[in-house]
Amino acid sequence: MDSNNNLLEKIVSLCKRKGFVFPSSDIYGGFGGFWDFGPLGVSLKNNLKKLWWQEFVEKRSDMYGLDSAIILNPKTWEASGHTGPGFADPLKECKTCHHRFRADDLKEEKCPDCSGELTKEKNFNILVKTFIGPVEDTSTQAYLRGETAQGIFINFKNILDVFHPKIPFGIAQIGKAFRNEITPGNYIFRSREFEQMEIEYFTRPDENDRYFNEWREIVFNWFLKIGLKKENIRRYDHPKEKLSHYSKGTTDVEYQFPFGWSELQGTANRTDFDLNTHMKYSGVDLSYKDESEKKFIPYVIEPSFGVERLILAILCDAYNEEEVKGEKRIVLKLRPDLAPYKVAVFPLVSNKPEIVDKAKSIYNSIKSDFMAVWDDIGNIGKRYRRQDEIGTPWCITVDYQTLEDGTVTVRDRDSMEQVRIKIEELKNYFNSKISNF
Repeated sequence: MDSNNNLLEKIVSLCKRKGFVFPSSDIYGGFGGFWDFGPLGVSLKNNLKKLWWQEFVEKRSDMYGLDSAIILNPKTWEASGHTGPGFADPLKECKTCHHRFRADDLKEEKCPDCSGELTKEKNFNILVKTFIGPVEDTSTQAYLRGETAQGIFINFKNILDVFHPKIPFGIAQIGKAFRNEITPGNYIFRSREFEQMEIEYFTRPDENDRYFNEWREIVFNWFLKIGLKKENIRRYDHPKEKLSHYSKGTTDVEYQFPFGWSELQGTANRTDFDLNTHMKYSGVDLSYKDESEKKFIPYVIEPSFGVERLILAILCDAYNEEEVKGEKRIVLKLRPDLAPYKVAVFPLVSNKPEIVDKAKSIYNSIKSDFMAVWDDIGNIGKRYRRQDEIGTPWCITVDYQTLEDGTVTVRDRDSMEQVRIKIEELKNYFNSKISNF
């Protein structure tokens, strides 16, 4: 991996050039802190979310899925502390150019843009406000959710009443969150609209330490399982003086991004803070009753993942530049189950109808089982390079021999090795390759 922002610049360029990520509102000059995911980006994102959901919801018998609303009753955020000083960033503004900065990001007492004088530090609440209904006043003010967690807590009783889960159990959801960040940056690492994959895992109070440690291990091992390089991830245990007000303990998984080690994911022991405060503000009993009729407020272990940050880490790990026969080859070595396209199909030549028709037939057959792409532009070498750059694991070439014996050439992205395979064996071949990951 490049040790500086050169790698980040290459990834930003590749993502726009190949349709992974575009600046939002690009035709109007962009809109700071917002990004649009193009055809390849949304496919990569969906593949990642699918892997996460399979691992943490579908494969477990103690997890319940949820998709809560983005706009919740404003009392939710009052109870959680998000409207108070605990959910505010320290802000300073330049008196000359009026640019605003997070005070904790500033290295000196002058504006980094124009060297102007800065105002005194003040707290800036980063919830995004909106209004519900035709009148815009304080009585109709609401917020776009600043995290997905609170939607889980306010549905805790619904899950209890309908599914009667045995503790310990978890509630998981994937969804958008919004924060009016003062200084978004480092590409999609810190933005104002982002997606979270989040779990609230409810335990008996006397078992919270056990499950906190268990989830720390589960999370770290999952990052290795999906292919992140071990040397690029590490744990960081928050010291007591830096813990959030609700946390008994928090461990981050940090990734070595081109701009340095930064938080990729966090696992927090939120104790019984959230259920207690929502019970107090709502007046609704949120206690849990076990088999012996004993009532208690569960503790909560929260593994929280940022989708865009993880996408960026995956791209950083996958990006490679190699020299092949004197030419530079850019290749994204993505896991096949994460790659936007699994297979590309080429006719060797585009001016022979019988070869094109056969290739089209194979393409139509393959795409019902695998995300596939058709490419008949330029020579085969250029087509291989295009697919390497977007991470397509395999390329099928239909040639004259195909018409004779019903075999095609399958070329592997990483090794660049080519094998002849019978058309009827292609699906089993690719399935066996993907299942090995």
